[in-house]
Amino acid sequence: MRKPYVLLLSLAGLLLGVGAVPARAADNGSWSVYPVASKIAARPYFTLSAEPGQTLTDKVAVQNKTARPLTFRLYAADAYNTARDGGFAVRTLKEKMSGVGAWAKPAKSRITVPAHRTVTVPVVLRVPEGAEPGDHPGAIVALDEKVDPGSGRLALGVQRAVGARVYLRVGGPTLPALSVEQVRFGHHQPLLPGLGDSTATVSYTLRNTGNVTLSPKVELKARGLFGRTLLDRDLTRVPSELLPGQRVRLTETWRGAPQLDRGSVTVTASAPGTRQSAGASFLALSWLLVALVFAAGVLTGALLVRARRVRARRSAPVRPSPPERTTPSRPRSSPSARP
Repeated sequence: MRKPYVLLLSLAGLLLGVGAVPARAADNGSWSVYPVASKIAARPYFTLSAEPGQTLTDKVAVQNKTARPLTFRLYAADAYNTARDGGFAVRTLKEKMSGVGAWAKPAKSRITVPAHRTVTVPVVLRVPEGAEPGDHPGAIVALDEKVDPGSGRLALGVQRAVGARVYLRVGGPTLPALSVEQVRFGHHQPLLPGLGDSTATVSYTLRNTGNVTLSPKVELKARGLFGRTLLDRDLTRVPSELLPGQRVRLTETWRGAPQLDRGSVTVTASAPGTRQSAGASFLALSWLLVALVFAAGVLTGALLVRARRVRARRSAPVRPSPPERTTPSRPRSSPSARP
């Protein structure tokens, strides 16, 4: 029975934007995958344009940098944003494909590359007639068939892969659109104001609701009582490429958040052609302080009630007691004289 494995994807410029990816192959130190150079210049990734129903042909190169032959499974895969940080990732061989992963087919699904050699394989990409317009990102992946033994108690094997990105745009109307959803505010503060640091977390969902890849910019603002500006920050932990239809849950830490205030936070995401905002209100308050104030209020109220009752008793008029009724005494009859 084959061991379970963890698929590691080494993609060039994993967290970089499209325009910032360096002109080099996807590489993990042992092998690299890249488009065959055009007559004009080397290409770090596939950048393709097609109309629905059109067929494209290209070539992918797999270079072995080790001193032994390597055997790979070669396949096309759809791309997506990871839920953890929005990084660029691709589907595994056994996952269902619907875009580039279903449309592109390397001429060979399994290749052996000799030591320190490069093998070139043609790739055919057939765009279906009903393909939706816009961007369809993916990759051509070379998956090492060898499963390296894992370490630790689980003893999972490790199977590595390298993929050359594919940026395919299908002709038709393009719509850039972003949405900001589910903004949440969390607060961690000392038991009493001024007795420690206060930290807040603002979490939100960033979603690409359009059909083109976006490089979003996100701004976080916080306002307190009377509209005071507490925070105005451009966020840096944002995906450089948010792919169409993808969403990612992100969290921003706000150190030095107010310990006693009431206000709101607003998250604004923008990209060329789209801008959206969403927010949440917050109440910065120490619950221990609330409990102490409540207890003091209850105690004060009890003392006031008691004092009022004492005053009422003291000021009440004293009613005179009714006179005692005396029973008249009967005179004692003297014994009658006997005749």
